[in-house]
Order: sequence, then C-alpha cells, then structure tokens
Amino acid sequence: VNATDADEGPNSELTYSLRGTAGIASGAFQVDSQTGEITAAGKLDYEAAALYELEVQARDGGDLSARAKVL
Repeated sequence: VNATDADEGPNSELTYSLRGTAGIASGAFQVDSQTGEITAAGKLDYEAAALYELEVQARDGGDLSARAKVL
C-alpha cells in the first residue's frame, strides 16, 4: 500500500501497520512499517481460507491516520 502526506519534516513521516485483522488473516500477513509492503507470513492454504480481508493503517508523525481495506 502507499500513502502520502503533504506535511513537511517529522509530521510527513508515515508508518504502516495492520489493524483489526481477525481470524486466519491475523497471523497470515505482515506489513513493512516503513514501506507499506504486505507479505505473507507463511504458506497460505486456499482450503482454509479462499479470501483474506486486511485493514492497513498509515499514521503520520502528527498522529493523524487513515485506513484502507485490502482483499
């Protein structure tokens, strides 16, 4: 995922995290806090879950945040 912030200085620095991920998806994925890159934390089993729903949050240095749903 990718987010942008028009602020300057420390308030423009973004960090990413997974938020409110439940069930099978909670341990199946991880997000790089600096780049927003989402990766599988292990093997995914289609028979266990055919669809995963994640919520990624981007937070700036001024403590403002935005979220996006990833399917």
